[in-house]
Amino acid sequence: MSKSGHRSPNGDYTPRDHYVEVTNQIIAALEAGTPPWRKPWDTRKAGNPGMPCNAVTGMRYRGINVVTLAISPLALAAADPRWATYKQAAERGWQVRKGARGTTAYFFKRIQVPDARQNTEHAEDGKTRYIALLRAFTLFHASQIEDIPEFAPPSAAETPWRVSDAAETIVTNSGVTVRIGGERAFYALGTDHIQMPPRHVFSSAEGWSSTILHELGHATGHPSRLNRDLRNAFGSPDYAREELRAEIAQVMVCAELGIGECEFTNDAAYIASWLETLRSDRKEIFRAAADAQRIADYLLALHPDYAARHLDTTIPAEAAPAAPSEGQANSALAAK
Repeated sequence: MSKSGHRSPNGDYTPRDHYVEVTNQIIAALEAGTPPWRKPWDTRKAGNPGMPCNAVTGMRYRGINVVTLAISPLALAAADPRWATYKQAAERGWQVRKGARGTTAYFFKRIQVPDARQNTEHAEDGKTRYIALLRAFTLFHASQIEDIPEFAPPSAAETPWRVSDAAETIVTNSGVTVRIGGERAFYALGTDHIQMPPRHVFSSAEGWSSTILHELGHATGHPSRLNRDLRNAFGSPDYAREELRAEIAQVMVCAELGIGECEFTNDAAYIASWLETLRSDRKEIFRAAADAQRIADYLLALHPDYAARHLDTTIPAEAAPAAPSEGQANSALAAK
């Protein structure tokens, strides 16, 4: 565990605010002009290693950790997506290089507390409630660990969903109508359809696939699916918040499908709006990453090969709650 606070020279103790730390990192990256979640997968030079995962368990990191690990310059190192804690490395005879600086990752710990909201006359009932506390731990990238086995990318047999028509399969199985024509790509809530420009206007087949997956991410907000509020006016802060979720989900899905060249349509106006929102709400990036993970899980589960290997990510729409708890959506899923 990383330290949870610091003491001033006069002995006063100030607890760390992980929400503020992460938000400030994201703000700095956005101010530099590039959303940090784009970095590991916006170039073929990375070899498209896929989503960050634990070197020991193989479990993928999720939610906010996808974003925070993407901030690290090590994310592209050796096209290797693996991370591990110091303890995990030591237990396997690997050695974290002397002087190596770890990268902070996060999970939510669910704790039980007395429910002060209950009527004091019934305090003897022992009623309690649960709250999620954000906790931090430290990871080291595989490039910082000596004696770790060489990374072997998953084979085609291990990832049968990494095929050229994967996006088409997901779109078809979603049941969302796709109409071709015009210059803009968008999702229309009222008619529950995706509008796409002709394929030939895209620079590549991957550009088409990543764009339609972005719009399909919006379509998951329909009441019959994940039920997010999409009744937002174009250019409004709420509209920009939805765009943030769809873009992070787009990156997650493209990385998993092996789409090595994402095409992003969000411009400087969106980035400016995201900056304004993050500056006023230190928890927004956590909520956005949680929703994005939920969107990605939903879409990937529409591919039968992926669903067959990842039954835990197959979430029937009718059984899915209206909104995930932060603990469920952002946990490290036993990866740490």
